[in-house]
Amino acid sequence: MTIQVGDKVPAVNFKLMSEAGPKDISTDEIFAGKKVVFFAVPGAFTPGCSLTHLPGFVVNADAIKAKGVDTIACMSVNDAFVMGAWGDAQNAEAILMLADGNGEFTAAIGLELDASGFGMGSRAKRFGMIVDDGKVTHLAIEAPGEIKVSSADAMLELL
Repeated sequence: MTIQVGDKVPAVNFKLMSEAGPKDISTDEIFAGKKVVFFAVPGAFTPGCSLTHLPGFVVNADAIKAKGVDTIACMSVNDAFVMGAWGDAQNAEAILMLADGNGEFTAAIGLELDASGFGMGSRAKRFGMIVDDGKVTHLAIEAPGEIKVSSADAMLELL
């Protein structure tokens, strides 16, 4: 079942690239007591994700945070090494680059994408959500091939 507005985010661990290598970061560490703009992409380094989705948040990070957002987080079903390298390549210092390597969070919120036709296996659908103290206050799931409702501009308008 897909997560809904009003639901609490499930308790899982993501991987985050650090100077010492991949480390665990829990959903509690990310969401508890914070307002978070959280978006997911089907794959790091893929065209739409690299040319439009993530760059929009990089460019608008200050404006988003000025609206009372504590954290902007990008998640993909990729490993922490890939997410760390992608964040570096995109100058995404202001974005928390989260790896859901085994797709546990993605499955728990019911937003899996079967990308096996593209040789990518199971991934996350493209979506954006606003989470306030662990509770989803807005959820926008993209239609295939689009970057509209989960874009940085769309999230900024909702804040």
